[in-house]
Amino acid sequence: MRDQHDFDLAIIGASFAGLVAARTAARRGLRVAVVEAKADVGARVHTTGILVKEAAEEVDIPHDLTRRVHGVRLYGPRLEPIDLFAPGYFFLTTRTADLLRHLAEEAQRAGAVLFTGTRFAGAERHGAVFRLKAPAIEARFVIGADGARSRVAECFGLGRNEKFLTGIEAEYETVEDLDPRFLHCFLDSRLAPGYLAWAAAGPTVVQLGLATNGSGKPDLAAFLDRTARLFRPVGDPVERRSGVIPCGGLVRNFHAPGVLLVGDAAGMVSPMTGGGIRLAFHYGRRAGHLVADHLKDLGPEPGSALARELPNFAVKQVLRRALDLAPSNGLIDLAIGLAPMRALARRVYFHRRGAPGISFAEFERRLAATGGAGAALPAR
Repeated sequence: MRDQHDFDLAIIGASFAGLVAARTAARRGLRVAVVEAKADVGARVHTTGILVKEAAEEVDIPHDLTRRVHGVRLYGPRLEPIDLFAPGYFFLTTRTADLLRHLAEEAQRAGAVLFTGTRFAGAERHGAVFRLKAPAIEARFVIGADGARSRVAECFGLGRNEKFLTGIEAEYETVEDLDPRFLHCFLDSRLAPGYLAWAAAGPTVVQLGLATNGSGKPDLAAFLDRTARLFRPVGDPVERRSGVIPCGGLVRNFHAPGVLLVGDAAGMVSPMTGGGIRLAFHYGRRAGHLVADHLKDLGPEPGSALARELPNFAVKQVLRRALDLAPSNGLIDLAIGLAPMRALARRVYFHRRGAPGISFAEFERRLAATGGAGAALPAR
């Protein structure tokens, strides 16, 4: 009879990637443990939780945890905006903490065992199994889904992220005069060198934040002061968060026999945009598939198999280096009104979706006529 502390798979980190991997592997018949340092998987979230459409197509998410946004309002340093959208495309702002709790419940419903309030303290290999120090369990395979500064990578001598963006965000219950129909994105090399600032209306709160590369520390107060003529937060923030975003591409050596990194731990994040949730969903699920195939059916070594599927981020690495040059604000303002810049921005935000061909106002009118959700939301 199998001991209750024996598992096929131990996943370190109840992250987007870790929880999707856990659910997938458990549904394929593996006995799965998820080890999470936080007592509540939704506590101290370090991500904006904004999903591109492709992420929403990877994992079914309850409607009440999201808010649909169809357009992007992009501002240059002079705060003169351009509006971008593509019919058929959308973003989802989310109740991120509750989304993580939902994914944890889904994983547990599939049969995974969740160890919360338990920090990974290392593991050693003993024959065909790994013995974790905390919790005191054994597993045949270990997945590290424990973030940009992975303790699993450190424990097993795997590659580690070396290049980061630093982000800070605050949530407010009310932000006056912010048009909720758009994700508001601000390009300013002095305010957010190497990245951008943002404002987005979520299902229950409004998120205001910015991120920078290593050349500057993000200053949220400066951002709010800079945009005071556009919108005004009311009261104190209900939540603050900060953290690092890996932007150096895939880490070298992200797997070893019996061990695999996924999500931020493996650098599965776009070097240009810092977007990683879609990749976490996709490759978290693939990791669950591959580990199950390997352990149950003598399938290929999961890390080697996954390596053949991963993007190389070559073009986005080049664009990351260009962003790190932090072009002058004068040059940004000059470029942002030009057709090539608009085309590039549309490609960045909407990927291969084509030019809209109609105005945003006409798009909203048609969407409202069909009863589309969120079609004609009032500004607030």
